[in-house]
Amino acid sequence: MLEIHSYFKYNQVMKRIKLRDFEIGGDKLTILAGPCAIESMEILEETAQGLKEITKKLDINFVFKSSFDKANRSSITSFRGPGMEKGLEMLQAIKDKYDLPIVTDIHTPDQAEPVSKVADILQIPAFLCRQTDLLVAAAKTGKIVNIKKGQFLAPEQMGPLVKKVEDSGNSNILLTDRGTSFGYNNLVVDFRGISIMQSFGYPVVFDATHSVQLPGAQGTCSGGDRRFVPILAKAAMAVGANVLFFEIHPDPDKAKCDGPNMVALKDAEELFKTCKDIFELVK
Repeated sequence: MLEIHSYFKYNQVMKRIKLRDFEIGGDKLTILAGPCAIESMEILEETAQGLKEITKKLDINFVFKSSFDKANRSSITSFRGPGMEKGLEMLQAIKDKYDLPIVTDIHTPDQAEPVSKVADILQIPAFLCRQTDLLVAAAKTGKIVNIKKGQFLAPEQMGPLVKKVEDSGNSNILLTDRGTSFGYNNLVVDFRGISIMQSFGYPVVFDATHSVQLPGAQGTCSGGDRRFVPILAKAAMAVGANVLFFEIHPDPDKAKCDGPNMVALKDAEELFKTCKDIFELVK
């Protein structure tokens, strides 16, 4: 049996995280989805409108995701996004027009407060998950903090990171699995990790698109294989994940960031419906 550090209680009772008029970790599936990085207002609007229609039809809780800056790039010339000021303006416009909650990444402690004015969920990137100042700053905004498990961490090592946020006065926490480093340029998903991270008492998100990423596999950028996204997403639902995360784009092959692992908008409804069916069967 895996040993959980003694200063954490093995908690079978999972907290439900309130967001607007729904609960994350409750009896209804929640999906976080949208383009990897903000490319244009047109792509944001097309994706937000399409995903809102799909999730409303399927009765799924939906949080729109896109990043104003992708700071962890393979190359200094890689596309990163419009930056915080312009990016937040665009996300606010999406939030207002489509009445959607927003999740986006922060990379430095000073970003937490201004981003919290727009975002409902502050996401901690996987490579930054152990950065104490970043976690504390995010926690002190009072917003939901989604900590993505570093590719270099075992799932039980997320416990101390949870404690950093709790000790900063915030118990609105999500934990995300996005695969674990496996040799060179590859990730593998150990589905035991979902249950292990749930033992800390918070809902667990499964990031199905970053889990098929091939980090740095194309030299100056990461590769990926979106064929396996549905397989991993369905498996995560079968083992009891609470939330799914997908990067969705109208035309992934033309995306400026993470195209090989993103799902096409036209394929989202069928995938979401299948995942919802498994989620409800497991429940």
